[in-house]
Amino acid sequence: MPPYEDFVPRQRFQPSLAFSPDSEFVAYSSNAGGRSALWVVPTAGGAPRKLAQQPGRIVRQVAWSPDGKSVVFTADHEGDEQYEIFRVDRDGGEPTQLTTGPECQRVLAANPFDSTGRYLVYAANDRDRTVQDLLVRDLTGAAGDERRIQPEEGVAFTPTGISPDDRWLLAAGFRSNTEIGVYLIDLVEPAAKPQCMTDRYGVALFEPQAWSPDSSGFYLLTDLWGFTAAAFYDLADEVLSPVVQQDWDVERLDTADGTLAWTVNEAGRSILYTRRNDVTIACPDISNGVISTLTLADDGTKAAVLLDTPGRPEEIGVLDLNDGELRYLTDARPSALHAIEPIAPESVSYPTVDERSVHAFLYRPRNPGPHPVLLSVHGGPEMQERPRYAALYQHLLNHGIAVFAPNIAGSTGYGSTYQKLIYRDWGGIDLTDLDHAMRYLGTHPEFDTERIAVYGGSYGGFAALSCLARLPYNWAAGVSICGPTNLVTLSQDAPPTWRNYVDTVLGNPETDAELLLSRSPITHADAINTPLLVLQGARDPRVPREEADRLTERLRARGIEVRYEVFPDEGHGFTIQANEIRAYSQTAAFLIAHLGDNSQ
Repeated sequence: MPPYEDFVPRQRFQPSLAFSPDSEFVAYSSNAGGRSALWVVPTAGGAPRKLAQQPGRIVRQVAWSPDGKSVVFTADHEGDEQYEIFRVDRDGGEPTQLTTGPECQRVLAANPFDSTGRYLVYAANDRDRTVQDLLVRDLTGAAGDERRIQPEEGVAFTPTGISPDDRWLLAAGFRSNTEIGVYLIDLVEPAAKPQCMTDRYGVALFEPQAWSPDSSGFYLLTDLWGFTAAAFYDLADEVLSPVVQQDWDVERLDTADGTLAWTVNEAGRSILYTRRNDVTIACPDISNGVISTLTLADDGTKAAVLLDTPGRPEEIGVLDLNDGELRYLTDARPSALHAIEPIAPESVSYPTVDERSVHAFLYRPRNPGPHPVLLSVHGGPEMQERPRYAALYQHLLNHGIAVFAPNIAGSTGYGSTYQKLIYRDWGGIDLTDLDHAMRYLGTHPEFDTERIAVYGGSYGGFAALSCLARLPYNWAAGVSICGPTNLVTLSQDAPPTWRNYVDTVLGNPETDAELLLSRSPITHADAINTPLLVLQGARDPRVPREEADRLTERLRARGIEVRYEVFPDEGHGFTIQANEIRAYSQTAAFLIAHLGDNSQ
């Protein structure tokens, strides 16, 4: 039977793709070969070429210069999320560091250059650790030759890009995941202050996406009318008009040379749409899974996507918008997929409190039951379990273990009201939904309720620990990867620019300390009597390893079986391929050992 390693994709990608101006290449970040690097691949097909790799650096965002002669990218050190900006020639060579000053979070604009390539736009919290400013850097001048735009109190700026006529800078003003405003900065008037263009519409999500080619306005995503829709803001009329509205969320949008492309999250599955010459075409056949990144070539005839399906791990594909042909530019398929047919999930729902229902994905092994079950909780919490390829799931299914992955309260994809249910209620309504997940499993004789384990990473790790500590079930095992154990310290240690967001979504560590502590797994650690696996990055800037240390010590002092490993060169999750394989191989072996091997 294939080991876990045979199910692991041969490379992982960061969610950033960039066409060269001539559309002949796509630049991207991947850990092919084991370590993160900047790569380019021909859009016509051919072998990828490594453009830059720096020891210990994780490449995150990528963008071509307008003349196509170089690529800029951000990179942090071993996952510490302190990003620097670099530039490298398209033919390779040693990258040049463009940023100076203290370590901080630097974020490139989605389209970071002006039309000439002279100015580079990014955000940084170098002036004040709690504030994310916008910076417009003159690349022809001396280091530090830049214009700085400061946000109003409580707002963190993320730049979108400069208008094609080089007059305006477009940016998002972030307060929380559901409260984002659109800001416009006049680049002709040096003293001009940022203007919020969406204040008149009240509190909602307004997320700028792309400029119209004639600079007359910009496209954005908004939940002003319910589900997230695509809209257009006309600068002359100062009017916001819907462009695409459905009973599902619009997620990705780009425009180029008369082409508009967007994706819609339909029950977790991404459907790609394009509009040219006022004709809208749906492209459902290219995706039975998730499109996490979408970008158009400058001539509007090609779309590059990161596409992830249950039967094939995430890959870079280029879609020809003239004939609808999708060409994969990478091949990350592991060896197991050449011998085993992956199992796609079934979409189900179950009842919970307040007459709500929870949508979930159920993966059933092919052999007869009753099956042990892994209850898998996604991260976030403002994220969504979706039909992707998961090496861990497919490996466990091959051993006769079912996987149940619910989208509990707080998940995205079901409207902002559902998403906000968890605000300032972590360990409350979400835990109730997980309790009802267990009740649902108990009504199906195909599942062995004496052999259920719970698993999650980041917020999912918190949820898994909460299940073990606070729900009255005979759990077979639990796994927490970078999972918070103390909500007070999680709130205190959040990145400084997240202060307002954390206060809104989680709670304030001073005024809400009593509630946060009452919901923290560490408070209820003495109720955990289940074998536990804990995996943690030593450089994690969000969930310090000390939290995992304290939980492990508490449990081991009571004689509870705890397997614990700290990865010294990782942050919040795994970016180094060898570490990822080691971590999830341990996870798979641990779960199979405690759930039993039902393979036949």
